Amino acid sequence: MLLGTVLVLLLLGGAPASAHAALRGTDPDDGSVVQRAPRHLTLTFTESVGLLDDSFRVFGPDQRRVHTGEARHADGRSDTARVGLPGKLAQGTYTVAWRVVSADSHPVSGAFTFSVGKRSATTAQVDTGPDEDPLTGGLYDAARYLAYLAAALLVGTVAFALLCRPADTSPLRRPLMAAWWTLLGSTVVLLVLRAPYEAGAGPAAAFDPSPLARTLASRPGLALLARLAVLLLTAVFLLRLSRRRDHRQPVVRAVAATLAVALALTWAAAEHASAGIQVPVAMTSSVLHLVATGVWLGGLVALLLTLRRASVDALTEVVPRFSRIAFASVTVLAVTGLYQSWRGLGSLTALTGTSYGRLLLAKLAAVTALLLAAGYSRRWTARLMAPAATARTAVPDRVPQPVGAGAPVPPEGPGEAAAEAPEPEEREKPEAPEKREGPPEPAPGPGEADARRRGLRRSVLVEVAVAAVVLLITTLLTTTLPGRAQAEAAQRSPAGALPPTTLITVPFDTGGSTLSGRGTVQVTLDPARVGENGVQAVVYGADKGLVVVPEVRITFTLPSREVGPIDAGLADAGGYWSTNSVNLPLAGTWTMKTTVRVSDVDQVTVSKKVRIAP
Repeated sequence: MLLGTVLVLLLLGGAPASAHAALRGTDPDDGSVVQRAPRHLTLTFTESVGLLDDSFRVFGPDQRRVHTGEARHADGRSDTARVGLPGKLAQGTYTVAWRVVSADSHPVSGAFTFSVGKRSATTAQVDTGPDEDPLTGGLYDAARYLAYLAAALLVGTVAFALLCRPADTSPLRRPLMAAWWTLLGSTVVLLVLRAPYEAGAGPAAAFDPSPLARTLASRPGLALLARLAVLLLTAVFLLRLSRRRDHRQPVVRAVAATLAVALALTWAAAEHASAGIQVPVAMTSSVLHLVATGVWLGGLVALLLTLRRASVDALTEVVPRFSRIAFASVTVLAVTGLYQSWRGLGSLTALTGTSYGRLLLAKLAAVTALLLAAGYSRRWTARLMAPAATARTAVPDRVPQPVGAGAPVPPEGPGEAAAEAPEPEEREKPEAPEKREGPPEPAPGPGEADARRRGLRRSVLVEVAVAAVVLLITTLLTTTLPGRAQAEAAQRSPAGALPPTTLITVPFDTGGSTLSGRGTVQVTLDPARVGENGVQAVVYGADKGLVVVPEVRITFTLPSREVGPIDAGLADAGGYWSTNSVNLPLAGTWTMKTTVRVSDVDQVTVSKKVRIAP
């Protein structure tokens, strides 16, 4: 029986808490104009990152690639990336495309711009390199999903054999071997595709020995090599286990638990739990979460196979044992899931406001269906075990006998018999027959017992199918930026995004009686920074509809430096007024004056303060 709170807690922790690296800031700033050419570019991230051979691509105003130095960490800080630039850079706008690998093993990429002296118009789309090769990404994600499935089946099958102790383990041998070989093959594929996955290249790049050597020296590569080593040790353990008859020895279970923990560590040490806040606690929680997932979901497959072959009598002890183990696994999943959800989401609003949160909500539906199927299986388990429980608790009726009945007693002397004869109150009283509340439940016939076993087998099959969906969503969660990292990136820096724009609403009223005599002008200033800016003005009437007016004029003045007025020179663009060549040379708080003329004699001028960033 599962409580409703367990449902909620389990839903929130379906996958290890994600902690992708997010760009915190750039030097020079994104969209800025610098008077002197910088000697290097520096990126700062929310967590430590790994560098690639081609982490930086810099393109000049002529759309050609600029030669750069080798990418390094700035001042030895693992959360930074820096690259040197040539001594002389021409005036104009430069585009920087970057790509790094976050501490949780996922590649992160982006782009930003800066200008030297003044901005230049972009005449063509700059090729900043691939974000991700679809074929490589699809193969890598498929291998990762198969690895999750195989690990759960491997851990769950061994745990079922050692803890539930079925009389016949022959049905478990084939899935056990399939799980081991699948996990081995998927791990090799992940290791080979790691370099092209990080670089965003095609699968053919996997045969380049230089990137492969770099992968083997990286943390994800070392984790995959460790997984291969654990699999070899697991093969030796399974061979020795197959020759043992007694699986109850504590040493055997201890070795199996150690191998399961070591296998889970190869995921925790290279993915989400290894980055972000509270890394030791997160890795411990992740290991427990992965092991409990394998014991429960992999054990379901083992139970399903056992139900197909074992007799009803053989299941009377196996099924209740697995029921208790499954409940303990769900409890571990609930506790670790609650912690990992808090670590990954950061806030309740992230549940609906981020892709990570929406995936967790999708997993809620899948886990709810899984637990409902588990509750249905529990009912079939109770029906299947009821006859055995009745047989164990039933006590045969006792036939009362007269006092003194029994074997004949040899004759004794009168004195001796009188001396040893018990007093009337000390004589043994006959036992009363056991009271029964009703007639014993008749044992089900062979057909009814088989029907109950088939019902249990069908419900467990549904659990296995839903569990596969749960693991699929888990795979998607491991590649999704979590709410906490997304919020940190948004709060600490807008770097890596498009240049910001400023929207100013200017109300006006010329005093006329017509609808066009009063309303608002929405002015968009892009990017509201020193240098060239674009200005668009849209006029709305009192009824919130678009209004066509004879003239809109905007000027900018910086009173503190006695600069201006600078006329924006707006032109009628057919429904709105626009210009892309307003040069604001200094940072500060400017006064923007907007003049709206609605007729030959009716016009009004309204002033607004506008902040221009450096």
